Amino acid sequence: MIQWAEIDTVLLDMDGTLLDLHYDNRLWNELLPERFGQHAGIDVNAASERLFAEMRAVYGTREFYCLDHWCRVTGLDVIALHHDLVDLIRYRPGAERFLDWLRASGRRSVLVTNAHRGSVGVKDRHARLLERLDADVSCHDYGAPKESQLFWQQLLEAHPFDPARTLFIDDNAPVLDAAAQFGVRHLLTVRQPDSARPARTELRYPAFNDFAEIIP
Repeated sequence: MIQWAEIDTVLLDMDGTLLDLHYDNRLWNELLPERFGQHAGIDVNAASERLFAEMRAVYGTREFYCLDHWCRVTGLDVIALHHDLVDLIRYRPGAERFLDWLRASGRRSVLVTNAHRGSVGVKDRHARLLERLDADVSCHDYGAPKESQLFWQQLLEAHPFDPARTLFIDDNAPVLDAAAQFGVRHLLTVRQPDSARPARTELRYPAFNDFAEIIP
């Protein structure tokens, strides 16, 4: 699947790629609507409808991923809510072994995530993720999401890499499309980002599930 001799840099998404997306799906689809409903004095169905409508309106923008935005929308401390589900923060299959192999191989590894720094901090405290990587970047560092070419231009300036000799792994197809447009040559996606949901089919990019599948 991967011609490792042609790769110097590996860019890695966090949620749904290195970490199980089940945590985030529970947080955003269940816990946040429940607490928002309690705060606003409405039932959970009405709270879900209101929140999901706002999510659809800002999908693919920086605001979609911004915890400050959702604090304003809901009137809740969304970062504090992250701590209620920390038992669900876990690596996806083979991810720890892959990161260790990657470092031993001498290739550069960079976390590139749309997650807010507040979310990254909570997950790092429980998974000790950042110490396994050479660098970490949040789209909030640049003011533009990974779906934007502006993100990739700023990433290249801050952390120089050769797109032709770079592998990027992400579970989000529009993000992979943006990377492809920027010229990143090697692209992979994940079959089952959320361990509690069925594996995805008919994906547009080469896919794997356990990182052991791509360790030579």
